[in-house]
Amino acid sequence: MTLDITRLLELTTWRAFDVTDDGRVLAGCDESGSVQLVELADDRRTELTALAGAVTGRYLPGERAVVVQHDSDGNERSQLSLLRLDDRRRRPAQLSELEPLVRDPEHVHRLLDVLPGRIVYATNRRNGVDFDVVIRSVVTGEEHVLYDGGGMVAEVSVSPDSRYAAITVPAEKPLSDQVILADTMPETGADRLRELTARDVAARHLNPGWQAGGLVVTSDAEREHTGIARLDPRTGEPRWLVTSPSHDLTGRLSPDGGTLLVLTAVDGAHRPALHDAETGEHLMDIALPTEGWCGFPLPEPVWSPDSRFAALTFSSPTSPGDVLLVDTTARTCAPLTFSAAQLAGEALAEPTVHRVPARDGQEIPCFRYAPAEPDGSAVLLIHGGPESQSVRAFHPLVQAMVARGHTVLVPNVRGSTGYGKTWYSADDARNRLESVDDLADLHRWLPAVGVDPSRAALWGGSYGGYMVLAGLAFQPGLWAAGVDIVGISSLVTFLENTAPYRRAHREREYGSLATDADFLREASPLTRVSSIAAPLFVLHGANDPRVPLTEAEQIVEAVRGNDVACEFHVYPDEGHGLAKRSNRLDAYPKALAFLRRHLG
Repeated sequence: MTLDITRLLELTTWRAFDVTDDGRVLAGCDESGSVQLVELADDRRTELTALAGAVTGRYLPGERAVVVQHDSDGNERSQLSLLRLDDRRRRPAQLSELEPLVRDPEHVHRLLDVLPGRIVYATNRRNGVDFDVVIRSVVTGEEHVLYDGGGMVAEVSVSPDSRYAAITVPAEKPLSDQVILADTMPETGADRLRELTARDVAARHLNPGWQAGGLVVTSDAEREHTGIARLDPRTGEPRWLVTSPSHDLTGRLSPDGGTLLVLTAVDGAHRPALHDAETGEHLMDIALPTEGWCGFPLPEPVWSPDSRFAALTFSSPTSPGDVLLVDTTARTCAPLTFSAAQLAGEALAEPTVHRVPARDGQEIPCFRYAPAEPDGSAVLLIHGGPESQSVRAFHPLVQAMVARGHTVLVPNVRGSTGYGKTWYSADDARNRLESVDDLADLHRWLPAVGVDPSRAALWGGSYGGYMVLAGLAFQPGLWAAGVDIVGISSLVTFLENTAPYRRAHREREYGSLATDADFLREASPLTRVSSIAAPLFVLHGANDPRVPLTEAEQIVEAVRGNDVACEFHVYPDEGHGLAKRSNRLDAYPKALAFLRRHLG
């Protein structure tokens, strides 16, 4: 069979959402065309949902029930429903068959945690902007507000005795988090909230989990790389459990507080291991099928309530996406799905890791996918975020480009995570164009890997779409074409028009409309649109709450007004990206054909 884009986009992928004490895994599967819930148990696969759009979910502890999170056509106004698991069910449930838990389609309701008989969720229904944290009884519907301090909410972890909740919220500095402790007893009144870490400290605090000696978090407080620390419950002072001098670590504490699942970031791959949560001592490495990625941007690892099992989502350049089950008692790691079998016999590209010299002596991490028969052209694939990273996971578009003879470079420019605090902070606010300048450094390096620099294109989504437009606008002599997917064309209008609950959160990264408007305007591709000469391909979802459709419309109008070729496609049932396979099958072959035409 030919390795074409249609076949690649039709591959089934799997991800792990939750796991029970008896090893049942709640998985996401996109075989139907969007991610739906499937239960994996005893070599059986039971389809649970058949909704119109993608869903996620968690088991309700102690019950045969699943809390389902869903939205409408990618609008990200997530709603929460309950699915009772009945062994007599013979078909997956439609939306009408789910029990409403939290339904108000005008607002966002995001599931944060599940407890016996209760759920913890974040909602912006109070004013449409600020997110409150609420505990709700599944039985009675009674609700109790844990936190209403304003702004966004990242994560919540409730202590084993249910007395306290650790809540992580964005801090003042870019890509920083503050930990707040909430007393769950309503009678404690106004003093029920306490800041465990300072709001003005530039540090990450992720994945909170409770232990008898304090709160365990992933953090880079006063460190270059993230490690795992126990925070003193009175002072917030960290006691480091597992650290590395050269790699970012991410930890997930087991519910019983005894074991840490630690992921070590190594150039876009993650190596999992188990550690003793009291001492930090290494217990065992978790053997993966091949070197690849476990965790974000796929779901992070999840523990069973009794701490015996952990479920991981795994992907590699040759494995589209699978569920792995770790049994800490047997000390085994077994794959429950086998997505690579769909590609048996195919010659897939594996990346090589490079450090590309930059203008100032720094080095840009980059993965290169080389075709067997290169045609001399190149495509640079820029990740979104910007607080994210490109990883060595399966990417159907990368494999399709390589099959067509393009060399594909996947860099982690300044602002990318996974390489320490200095690198992810290097593009903050008024340093925004430093990351754009990295594109020119990558272009300068192209002849070293056999690429004709006059035949190089940019491809990116979300913030990566901004990078595409900025590359074309600020470096018009370098790039032969650009593919912008749900990208930002003006940092000013983006901040003015993005969903209100996102504005302040994004201003800490990009700069404030009140104090940095001049720079934001200067750093916007729309300001330099007269310099764009390369042909442009633009994709956008009509319901995008993050980067509104107007960002695409205004750049398309301006580029076309300058008589530059611009192909524009809008999908009315999509949001921030293309979640539905039918739309991907329509859009991405057109984008690849666009590249073929303009890269020769």
